[in-house]
Amino acid sequence: MRLSLVLAAGLMAAGVAHAETPAPQAPSGDQPLLRSLAADVDAKALESTIRSLVGFGTRHTLSDTTSPTRGIGAARRWTKARFEAISKDCGGCLTVETPSQVVTGRRIPKPTEVMNVLAIQKGATDPGRVIIIAGHIDSRVSDVMDFTSDAPGANDDASGVAAVIEAARVLSKHRFPATLVYAVLSGEEQGLYGGKILADYARVNGWKVVADLNNDIVGNSRGQSGLMNNTQVRVFSEGTKAVETPEQANSRRYNGGEVDSPSRNLARYLDGLADKYLTNFDVVMVYRTDRYGRGGDQVPMLEAGYPAVRVTEAVENYDRQHQDLRTEKGRVYGDTIEGVDFAYLAQVTRLNTVAMASLASAPPPPAGVKIEGAVSADTKVSWTPTPGAAGHRVWWRVTTDPQWRLNRWVPEGATATLKDVVIDDYFFGVSSVSPDGWESPVVFPGAAGSFESPPPAGAAKP
Repeated sequence: MRLSLVLAAGLMAAGVAHAETPAPQAPSGDQPLLRSLAADVDAKALESTIRSLVGFGTRHTLSDTTSPTRGIGAARRWTKARFEAISKDCGGCLTVETPSQVVTGRRIPKPTEVMNVLAIQKGATDPGRVIIIAGHIDSRVSDVMDFTSDAPGANDDASGVAAVIEAARVLSKHRFPATLVYAVLSGEEQGLYGGKILADYARVNGWKVVADLNNDIVGNSRGQSGLMNNTQVRVFSEGTKAVETPEQANSRRYNGGEVDSPSRNLARYLDGLADKYLTNFDVVMVYRTDRYGRGGDQVPMLEAGYPAVRVTEAVENYDRQHQDLRTEKGRVYGDTIEGVDFAYLAQVTRLNTVAMASLASAPPPPAGVKIEGAVSADTKVSWTPTPGAAGHRVWWRVTTDPQWRLNRWVPEGATATLKDVVIDDYFFGVSSVSPDGWESPVVFPGAAGSFESPPPAGAAKP
C-alpha cells in the first residue's frame, strides 16, 4: 500500500528536528467516480461474453476465417460487432479499427493474416496520450499447431477479452482527457504477434502510451493444488527497460533504478488503487516481466519502449491451460467455462476499469525528472512543468522499500529542495496532480524511469 504522509512525518523520518511552516494542501485525492465505475462492472456480462467466445469452437490463429459460426474469423467479427454496439450506445464514441499483418514464423508455417480488433475512445483534451487494456482472442490445445480441434479458451484468454469488452461498456459512458484503447489481439499463442501488431500501430500513429494493461488468464480462482484465492491478482512488471542503451544501463547499475521502470511504477499505481477503491481485493506485485520462462503480449509493447504490465490470476490451474479436452483417471483437462469464476473476474475487471479511468483523468506523468545532491545534506529534485497539473508531489523512500512512502506537495514551480534528506540514502520520484486531485504514476529520475514514448515511425531521431 502506498501511504501519502504529510511533510512533517516525512521530515521526522529523515531525521529533521526543527519545525517548518506547513506546506499548502494538495487537492483532495479521493475520486468517487472510481467507486461508481467499479460498481458498474457486471459479472453476468462477463459470463455472456465468454460463453459467446467459447461457442466458436476454436479460435486458433490458423483456424477458419470464413465460417460464420466457427473459428477465429467468426470470433473477430463478433468482437467487432460488439464494440460497434457499445459505440452506438454512447453516441458513436468508439472508433473500431482492425489492424493486421501477414506473417510467417515457427508456429505460422504459411503466410497468414493476423488481425487485431481495437475500439478507440478518443480523449477530450489530450488525445495523443493513450491508455490501453488488452487481451488475446486466440486459443489452443496441447499441440500448438492443431487448429481444428475444439479449443474453448475460456480462461486463456476469453477471460481477458471479456474484461476488455466490459471495460469498454462501462468506461464509454464517460469522457476522459486521454484516449482509451480497448484491444482484442490475435496470434498470441503462435508467437505474440498481436502484441507486435499493436506496438507497430501505436508507433505509426504516434501514440504516447502511458500504460498497456495486458490481461491474460484472469478468470480462475482455484489453483493446481486446489488452493482457492479470489482476493488477489498478480501484476507482473519489468524491472529495467527492455530498450535501455548500454550507456543508460551503466548509469542505472551505478545509481539505481533496477526496480523503478515506468512499468514497475505502473504496477505500484495499480496496487494503490486496489487498496483504496476495491473491496477485499489486492494487487500482488511480481518483480518479473512475466511468469518464469513464459510470455505474453505485453512483451512486444515493452520491446517497443511502451510501459506495460501483465495482469494474471493469483493461482493458476495448468490442467486447464493448453490442454486437449479429455478426462484421464478421473482428472479433467481443458480450458472450459467451468474453470472460470465470474465474480473473481469481475474484481479483476474492476481493477482495470478504475486504473484506466484514473490514468486517463490524471495529467501526464512528469518529464525531465532529475535529482542533485552529491556530497550535500540536501537533495534537489527538478522536473519539467506538466501541462494541466495544479502541482506535483515529490516522493522518496528508502532504497529497500518496495513502495513510495514519503512525499511533499509542490503547488508551484518545478523544483523542490528536501532539507536534510541525503541523496545517498533514498530513491526519489515525482508525480503530477490535476486541480481536482487526479494523480499520475510516480516517475523515477532519468532514463530508467521516464514514461516518454518512442518517436512516431518515420520520425527523425533526435
